[in-house]
Amino acid sequence: MATDPASLISVGSLRQVVPISPCGIFDESRATESQPIVQCVQIKPLAPQPNGQERYRAVFSDISNYVQTMIATLRMLTEIWRILIILDLEVLSHLGEYEKIGDPKPLETKPEDEERAAPTTVSGNSHYGSKGQVGSEAHKVRHASSSSSSAHATIYPIEAISPYSHKWTIKARCTSKSAIKTWHRSNSEGKLFSVNLLDDSGEIKATGFNDQCDMFYDMFQEGSVYYISSPCRVQIAKKQFSNLNNDYELTFEKDTIVEKAEDQDNVPQIRFNFTSIGDLQSVEKDTTTDIIGVIKEVGQTSQITSKTTNKPYDKRDLLLVDNTGFSVRLTVWGNVATNFSAMPESVVAFKGVKVSDFGDIEEAHRLKGWYDAQGRSDNFTSHASMSDAVTSGGGRPDQYKTIAQIREEQLGMSEEADFFSLKATIIYIKQDNVSYPACPSAECNKKVSELDPGQWRCEKCDKTYPKPEYRYIMLINVSDHTGQLWLNCFDEVGRLIMGKTADDLVNIKAENEYEASELFQEANCQTWNFRCKAKMDHYGEQQRIRYQISYAKPINYSDEATRLANLIQSYSLA
Repeated sequence: MATDPASLISVGSLRQVVPISPCGIFDESRATESQPIVQCVQIKPLAPQPNGQERYRAVFSDISNYVQTMIATLRMLTEIWRILIILDLEVLSHLGEYEKIGDPKPLETKPEDEERAAPTTVSGNSHYGSKGQVGSEAHKVRHASSSSSSAHATIYPIEAISPYSHKWTIKARCTSKSAIKTWHRSNSEGKLFSVNLLDDSGEIKATGFNDQCDMFYDMFQEGSVYYISSPCRVQIAKKQFSNLNNDYELTFEKDTIVEKAEDQDNVPQIRFNFTSIGDLQSVEKDTTTDIIGVIKEVGQTSQITSKTTNKPYDKRDLLLVDNTGFSVRLTVWGNVATNFSAMPESVVAFKGVKVSDFGDIEEAHRLKGWYDAQGRSDNFTSHASMSDAVTSGGGRPDQYKTIAQIREEQLGMSEEADFFSLKATIIYIKQDNVSYPACPSAECNKKVSELDPGQWRCEKCDKTYPKPEYRYIMLINVSDHTGQLWLNCFDEVGRLIMGKTADDLVNIKAENEYEASELFQEANCQTWNFRCKAKMDHYGEQQRIRYQISYAKPINYSDEATRLANLIQSYSLA
């Protein structure tokens, strides 16, 4: 009989390993159990130190409580508090892996009288391995300003928030607020908005649905600082909907507390990871990046009409230069294009698709000084065909993308569908429910139901047919050199991939499943050029992007060689 891992866990041992001293810190001298068996419910790497030492933050549970720890090879006392450092551990691999056992509560590490005044948190700004802060500066890490409410006496850093965090409050600046998006489906409808929040330790996305959208949308203003307090759901981040460097994201709940901070200082304005214009030639085409430069030219606003939606879109071209001696054309779209007011010779910073004033960014002052001194009269080398690499709009229809670019550019996240071309290899075809019985009428492809043998009913046509016409509805996994992606395809594309109609495949499978399996094997490892559509789908409060193949054709190696040669030429490398 397999051993129940719950029976081996040292329940309650964390209170003995991490006893509370009178001053509210971990007191190892009072520890009574040094080798407890606990469950690791979370582990994540931390930024490496200059000496290259690896560090990990881990959450351990003894079923009754959980505690955040540091796994490292060096014990260090910070100036503020002591954190539990794991110097040695043994993985009981024979017990296997399990979901979190029980419902552990956070291990409070303050005396009872202090707990009544404020909830316990662990401040990531004083984490193990960082420089200790002393005096009044240390006080700022753990406490809000004296003008703040006592409820905000203890502030969590964003990087410390996880699904295992208990009571917490963050103080963060709203760096981005989306428009309200709505969805309407046969079984549900609703609305949502999202904000990006920033503090000294990192960034995190927060989303409000329906009632919370009504409650918080008008409250948030870009650039303002807020206190956000639990209860607020913490969940794994959906990376396809966010480009923030955080494994988690927040969802506002009905009891979530959001307050505008009286003290709007001591929180960063925005974070940039700049790529110089000269280095753009080494950046993969269509990658989202941050750029800072001096405006050399500002073009007029113009309109283009989408071939798929017939909707007009505003665009404006800018010419940026910097002290690398290169220039690049950058295209802004929509409201950014129509409302763009910066003049030539201004320094502007672009973060992803958002234009930001440079403020007190050191790089901006350095760039402005260079331009005033010599850049105004310099000649610049342009990047051939590089405008697409720094455009703030989505991908053009039929533009080739890699799978990594599809995810990084968040194709499908906008209100309108995004179209792109993809060269990829089929590596897996989901074989169950690969087709459905459809109405044989040429004007109707709806699913039919079998009433009796030889009687198939179509509710739309209000007719009964002796047999259906099976149509493909396939889910395939494709791969290129940058990643993997799930694609949906329907009958026309399914026939190309399988080389047979869905009717034929159903008949073959009924007579010989092995032969049908061989057909799927033959379809695997084939490389195709796909034309795809990316569109956001909503299921209740859940969102996901659906990638659908609208057209597929085998690789023509002569055409493909020409395309790749042109791509190399566009980077001025040939």
